[in-house]
Amino acid sequence: MSQKIAITGMGIISSIGNNVEENFISLQTGKHGISDIEMFETRHAGAIKTGEIKLSNEELVQKLHLDEDNNVTRTSLLGMIAAKEAVESAGISDINGYRTGLISSTSVGGMDITEKYFYSYEDFPEKQKYIDAHDAGNSSLAIAGYLGLKGMVSTISTACSSAANAIIMGAKLIKNGVLDRVIVGGTDSLSKFTLNGFNTLMILTDSYNTPFDNNRKGLNLGEAAAFLVLESEEMVKKENKKVLAYLSGYGNANDAHHQTASSENGQGAFLAMQQALKISGVEKEHIDYINVHGTATPNNDLSEGIAMIRIFGENQVPEFSSTKAFTGHTLAAAAGIEAVFSILTMQNSVIFPNLNFKTKMEEFDLTPVTELKEKNINHVLSNSFGFGGNCSTLIFSKS
Repeated sequence: MSQKIAITGMGIISSIGNNVEENFISLQTGKHGISDIEMFETRHAGAIKTGEIKLSNEELVQKLHLDEDNNVTRTSLLGMIAAKEAVESAGISDINGYRTGLISSTSVGGMDITEKYFYSYEDFPEKQKYIDAHDAGNSSLAIAGYLGLKGMVSTISTACSSAANAIIMGAKLIKNGVLDRVIVGGTDSLSKFTLNGFNTLMILTDSYNTPFDNNRKGLNLGEAAAFLVLESEEMVKKENKKVLAYLSGYGNANDAHHQTASSENGQGAFLAMQQALKISGVEKEHIDYINVHGTATPNNDLSEGIAMIRIFGENQVPEFSSTKAFTGHTLAAAAGIEAVFSILTMQNSVIFPNLNFKTKMEEFDLTPVTELKEKNINHVLSNSFGFGGNCSTLIFSKS
């Protein structure tokens, strides 16, 4: 890369914690956040488990000190909490003091508000104001407004690779001299729409998800938000900023294989990892840990495993684990929260375990890390693959 992209702040809220510290404690102690549905009405309550954040919208509004009479969506509220922590973590007091932007991502958008008022829009015209909250860009504008950001705001929605692509776009904006610093990440809340949609695809488990296990049955959906603050090397030197980690490489590819399924040979994942390694300049032998996409669906884990073997070679795949058994699959936010987890692995020299694993997959000889493991980690590769074949890989480095 022509210049390093520094990460100077990060923030997160997920089913295992309301901030970075709480998430780290849960990851360390093996405390997952998969539970029965309590926070919204659905006929699947009691039958399907999710990674739900046990805070109501009203509690989130209070936490953010917002006006209670508003139409802010749950997706926006979660994003505000994570973005605020990221900005504070980066020590930014004047958010408009330099050329600063926000690249947010979501797939659910304002679906929780849409579902709530859908049947009353026609009969109660005064509720039509809530329609504005539906689209994906509304959440980005709400987060920017809450932060007081006056600079560039953009939204990415590429399914489950969304936050990774937001991070990539932010890095490119800095590299090309468009912005000095960018707040990047993603946010998604749970909703009936996504729950019913994934259930129709028959890729939800009726229990706890078991990534890379031979007997895996599907994923648990989750909700979360996470943001990073990316800054140019010049900014870091000018402001004497503390750097949490560097974004050293990234790659995005689309195998155009199927609307929802990954290709049998992992072509999209292979191309994304290959590109990320090339951009980073990091030799594949120096990748210390992979935070795999690891959704625990039969198709994804097989495809991703094949791609890793193609990249690294048989019996040479680095140690890896999926953290989705902790949080559930948080859709557009997944790459954001796993970016935070990747940075935590380097900061604390530890690999977080792949929970619930029992039996190695019969198709190849790959076993994830199943217990908390101490290890000095300099380079982490993090995968995020979305519907439509949109595959993204990020590489984070200590220096």
